[in-house]
Amino acid sequence: MVRKGFCAAILRVSPETVEKTELLPTHLQRSYADDKLGILDVRVRMLDGTQINMEMQVKGYEFWDERALFYLCKMFSDQLKSGESYENLKKCIHVSILDFIRFPKDKECYHRIGFCKRKTGKLYSDKLEIQILELKKLPKEIQTGEEIVNWMRFFNGKNKEEFEQMAKKSEYLGEAYEALQKLSADDLRRLEYEAREKALKDHNSFLSSAQRIGEKRGEKRGKKIGEEQGIELAKQVFRLQAQGKTEQNIASECDIPVEKVRKILA
Repeated sequence: MVRKGFCAAILRVSPETVEKTELLPTHLQRSYADDKLGILDVRVRMLDGTQINMEMQVKGYEFWDERALFYLCKMFSDQLKSGESYENLKKCIHVSILDFIRFPKDKECYHRIGFCKRKTGKLYSDKLEIQILELKKLPKEIQTGEEIVNWMRFFNGKNKEEFEQMAKKSEYLGEAYEALQKLSADDLRRLEYEAREKALKDHNSFLSSAQRIGEKRGEKRGKKIGEEQGIELAKQVFRLQAQGKTEQNIASECDIPVEKVRKILA
């Protein structure tokens, strides 16, 4: 029932029209052994074949958009078996519930992104869609009439009182709150374990992003410092800092005084 209510909000339809939802495996298939493996948090198929992938993230990192597109396109292409017609392809929606701000210049907290013609903005196809829910942008008071905003408030709940308040909004949110209350200690430990596993899977992406950012910052700062410090030295210093090294560690590895490290980082 909880899944039915949230899927209805995503599809912008009445929950009564959602006859059935089916949980699918969250590991996307690979065509070849060296294909990048896609792992989704929750993947649902509706009665009409529409698929929805839902994930929650607390921290953004470089190539976030490419990652979302990879999951969406992989989910879309995985529908067809060998020899099947393209007419069998159904709509796929990737939903990102974010506890960070993805669009800092946009005041909207709920975004629906489609496949449109650039010049006119006219929808080319409704078969691919990305929805982004920015929880940190939720204002204290918002009256849109959209059920998805109520779900966002529920996801953003910080204490028992907030959850109880949102549970009164609809029977589906009430059902979600009851499910949350029934979680046993073992269930919570399992969810924590799965969250840690997911964090480990994303670790390489975070580390790679940090290194690239460090190199870019080092190159930019190195140009300003000029020949005295050297671009390569500055890049190395910022790369080591991005990896969590202390100033003393950086000085030792670069064979330069700590004061010089501080000057580059200042």
